[in-house]
Amino acid sequence: MSNSYDLVVIGAGSGGVRAARMAASYGARVAIIEEFRVGGTCVIRGCVPKKLYVYASRFHEMFDVAASFGWQVEARFDWPTLVANKEKEITRLESAYVANLEKPGVEIIRDRGVVAGPNTVHLVGQDRDLSARYILVATGGRPFLPPIPGAELAITSNEVFDLPALPHSILIEGGGYIAVEFATVFAGLGVHTTIIYRGDCLLRGFDDDMRRGLEAGLIDRGVKIIYQTTIASLARDGADISARFSDGVTAPYGAVMFATGRSPNVDGLGLEQAGVELAPNGTVAVDAFSQTSVPSIYAVGDVTGRAALTPVAIREGWYFAETVFNNNPMAVDHSQIPTAVFSEPEIGVIGLTEAEAATHEDIDVYLSRFRPMINSLSSHTERMILKLITEKDGGKVLGVHILGHGAAEMIQLIAIPMGMGATKADFDRAMALHPSAAEELVTFKSPTYIYRQGHKIGG
Repeated sequence: MSNSYDLVVIGAGSGGVRAARMAASYGARVAIIEEFRVGGTCVIRGCVPKKLYVYASRFHEMFDVAASFGWQVEARFDWPTLVANKEKEITRLESAYVANLEKPGVEIIRDRGVVAGPNTVHLVGQDRDLSARYILVATGGRPFLPPIPGAELAITSNEVFDLPALPHSILIEGGGYIAVEFATVFAGLGVHTTIIYRGDCLLRGFDDDMRRGLEAGLIDRGVKIIYQTTIASLARDGADISARFSDGVTAPYGAVMFATGRSPNVDGLGLEQAGVELAPNGTVAVDAFSQTSVPSIYAVGDVTGRAALTPVAIREGWYFAETVFNNNPMAVDHSQIPTAVFSEPEIGVIGLTEAEAATHEDIDVYLSRFRPMINSLSSHTERMILKLITEKDGGKVLGVHILGHGAAEMIQLIAIPMGMGATKADFDRAMALHPSAAEELVTFKSPTYIYRQGHKIGG
């Protein structure tokens, strides 16, 4: 066990693990410090288990549709089985992460690391110091709990995956990714689900057609949505939790979940004492190369507040290692990031929203709404929405927005031509694949409506 390294990484999540592996592959002596489990939020209590639970929640609707195709299905759901199988999978993934770190020679230290100076990290449990040429902070974020009476009675995304049993009902406060995804999960598993949100529509910042389409889809699946209201306090009410709302109404629920955003994990890390500048929102301030105000200290991932997405953290970790340990300065382009919301209906987007694009220049908007083929034999009336936003007269594609089955898979592929600066003419040259939902993106003949000098024309 050494006390001197080229790189000490604090946090073994997606960004920290990638940086440590890459730096070690370039010959650096690397240690990574983790006080919980290797893999970080995404693997342990984030996107991986979330997606598994979303899959589980979708079977109910698939069984319903199956009847229209001649299948007679009798099924029942068992929550403990899902929880146990989820745990097996994330344990397998954690083992793989550990093996991938150990293979290039990264030393894994199970402890809490605190920055004690520009080149020093203190191990709290072992009460010893490590010296490092460089320090990388990759501590991610944690769920935010609003400062209200009884907040401790609620759960967050940290606890939701391991509930001892499904509640009979749940109230979820929030209007972002986490709120709508877990509303999808619980509603799909038969739980009476309510979303309460301070705004007037879910998914602030997304294209309006995606927001309204999701709202309709959630309501169609039995999710109740309460807008322009928040939870004022929580109290125990027998086996239930009583929620008092900001409008004075009180109601009991089997469980209450806060999905009200995330905060950077910087408390007690010693960053400010070491001279590292923090942004007003508490995130670590970094430049394009992930360097902080202290030249020997860098930061990547959610703790920097740039884009709280696993692939972004991985790319930032990779580019940090290239810059610092391979003499190959690389800065991550955060302007073209495909994003998916694993709700029902699913959403996949990349580029500018219609509102954003209309303030920049003259644009053409192509919009299609249609009933997906899988619902054509059933009574399901939900429609997919595909929107293509381009510069005027068949110019560069500025944004693509998809709501419906397979949206995430489609948008990942759309990110390739978008990154190449594709135009509407490039999309037109692609041969349609029929029958598919994605063919709509390459068969638009004329704009549904246009914007000229900021004014909408048509539609």
